[in-house]
Formats: sequence, structure tokens, C-alpha cells
Amino acid sequence: MKEGVRMAAKMPDQFFDTLLDLLFVTLGCASVASGIQAFIAPNHIALGGVSGLSILFNYLSGAPIGALSLLMNIPLLLLGWKFLGRAFTAKTLAAVLISSFLLDYVAVLVPKYEGDALLAALFGGALVGFGLALVFMRGATTGGSDIVSRLLQLKMPHIQLGRLLLGLDVVVILISAAVFGRIETALYGMVAVFTSSRVIDGVLYGRDTGKLVYIMSKKAGEISGRVMLDLQRGCTLLKSTGAFTQSDSQVILVAVRRQQYFQLKKIVQRIDPAAFIIVTDSTEVIGHGFKQLNEK
Repeated sequence: MKEGVRMAAKMPDQFFDTLLDLLFVTLGCASVASGIQAFIAPNHIALGGVSGLSILFNYLSGAPIGALSLLMNIPLLLLGWKFLGRAFTAKTLAAVLISSFLLDYVAVLVPKYEGDALLAALFGGALVGFGLALVFMRGATTGGSDIVSRLLQLKMPHIQLGRLLLGLDVVVILISAAVFGRIETALYGMVAVFTSSRVIDGVLYGRDTGKLVYIMSKKAGEISGRVMLDLQRGCTLLKSTGAFTQSDSQVILVAVRRQQYFQLKKIVQRIDPAAFIIVTDSTEVIGHGFKQLNEK
């Protein structure tokens, strides 16, 4: 009886999540389709992956971009169903179908920009990146090179997913330069891909990026106290042992926003000029003072 009540309580949440998935995927695919039809395709700029190949075949044959994308994704979806799981493939199939429909029947109605190719690459890449980020937020992809890279990673797990994606995109962009007969096509394609990736990072991670800083100093207590007082940032003191001196000391671990790093550096220099600092980029920081874990 209790189990039935719990399942009934979960059903509205599951229904809401499904609607949210559909909304985000549809809006995301609409943005991607608009970027391709309004900016990328009219200016003969090929993106990476299946979208880029679809634009190339559209140029050569005149066949609709959405239909071409769907045809190329079918064998990839079948492989994804077998090797990557049904849940992932089902969401990706929905995104591919929606994207193909919007590309061929809705986005073609959007006015085309056939002016400065650099502006087309920037705005087209931004729209594509924004749309992909919305799709990624709900655990789906638009197929293509995302599926290929995941399948390749099963065979080559030592290679990072980002490098596989970049490699696939570069191959398609180089092919586009040969098809369109202009080296500028490849250069603008790279601009579009770079812009798209930056927008994806911006949407997914927002402004909650920062610097993760390790500070090795004999005055760790004094430095951490000043950081907490002046920057309102919590610090963690890690116990460490120097390999050369074999002496025990403390390492300060602190996350700060990018604009606060200069102030942090000044504090350390003022208290202990001999301190050793290691700085790394953090793509997302979650917790007090940054984005909250339960933030939608």
C-alpha cells in the first residue's frame, strides 16, 4: 500500500520532468536550426559533425538538411541503442526528429543573412551553441559526432571525449574547404565551432566559474584568516609533508571568483613573499558564495 502511494506521488514529478525535457529539447533544436538555416548554410560555412556533413550534401545535391541529418543519424542511433543504453538513445532520437523537422519545415522560413561571413560564423555559432546547451541540460544530444565520439571512447577510453569531438569536427571542416573550394570556409567553420563551444560553456556553467588556488606557506594560518576576512571566502587547510625537507606544513585550498584572484595574490605577497602558489581554472563552483547545489 505504501509503495503504491509513493509511486503515485512520483508520477506528477515524472510527468513534469518529461514536459521539461520536451520543452528544453524543442527550444534548443529551434535555436540550432535557426543558426544553421539563417547564418551557417547560406554563407557556405560547415560546422563539424553530422550537421556539417548535411550542409555539404545539401550544397552538392539540394536535398533538405534536416532529412540528410536524420538519414546519417539512423545507423548511429542503432549503434547507440546497442552500446550506449536505451535511455540515452531515446532522448537523442527525440532530439534528432525534432531538429530535422524544424530544420526543413520551420527554420527555412527564417530570413537568411548573406552578408559578412565572419558575422555569420559568430552569430550562427552562438545560436547553435545556445541550442545545444539547452539540449545537453536535459541529458540528450542531437546525435552525430556525440554518438560517434562516445562509441570510439568505448574502444579508446584513454582518449578524452573533448579531443575526439574536436578531431571529428576538424576532419569535417577540412572536407568542407575542399567541397566549397575556399580555405575561408574552413577558417569561418573553426570560428563558428569555437563560438559554439564558448556559448555552451557559458550557458551550462554560467558565471560560477573561478580559480582554484593552492597556497603553500609557513604562514598558512595568517593568510587564510586574511582571505576569509577580506574576500569572504572559506579556506581549507590541508596537511602536507615536504618531500625534500621532510617537514610538516599546511596547504591552503581556496576557490575564488576570477575578479578576486588579483586581491588574493596581493594578500599572499604581503604576508609571505616566499609562498608557493598553484592556480587552476575551475569550470564550475557549487556551494556557499557560488551557485547552490539545488539551484535549477
